[in-house]
Amino acid sequence: MQRNVSRIATLKRFALLALITASLQTTFCQSASAVDALTSGTDTSSTLSKLQEIRQRAADLTMKAIDFMGIRYKRGGSTPENGLDCSGFVRLVFKDALGENLPRTAAEISRVGENVDQKDLQPGDLVFYNTLRRGFSHVGIYLGDNKFIHSPSAGGQIRVESMDIAYWKKRFNGARRISEENTKQ
Repeated sequence: MQRNVSRIATLKRFALLALITASLQTTFCQSASAVDALTSGTDTSSTLSKLQEIRQRAADLTMKAIDFMGIRYKRGGSTPENGLDCSGFVRLVFKDALGENLPRTAAEISRVGENVDQKDLQPGDLVFYNTLRRGFSHVGIYLGDNKFIHSPSAGGQIRVESMDIAYWKKRFNGARRISEENTKQ
């Protein structure tokens, strides 16, 4: 029985990785096409290099986030051993994947980076929700295909959810894109 549960968890992770890879490829191809159209006749090698950096950064973030799937939620938690709350999870992913420091709470994190329209979300962007009757009380990491990964609430574990679920649609507060310049301390 334990072997089957482990095998199913592994298959789910592979399926999720395939989803993220496809989303990153689509985003990268669309961005590269837009750059080509805008810069025809000019040197685009540095622009394409920058796009590849962005793609790699998003891949690093999403892959690291997936590594924490199944870790239990703990209010105020900041280590996998003791549990993670939503902001503790996001902070740990950014620290482990990119060596970048984010503020402690979801509300504080919501003031870092640049605002992103929901229709322009890319893997690795942060998505914010009003779950405690106050803005920016919950944060997760966008994975692509309208899915995000987060540490939900007491009794829950880090998991992937659809942003199309009515609960999340109703509570969406906004999104932020965090760049390396935003996390220098």
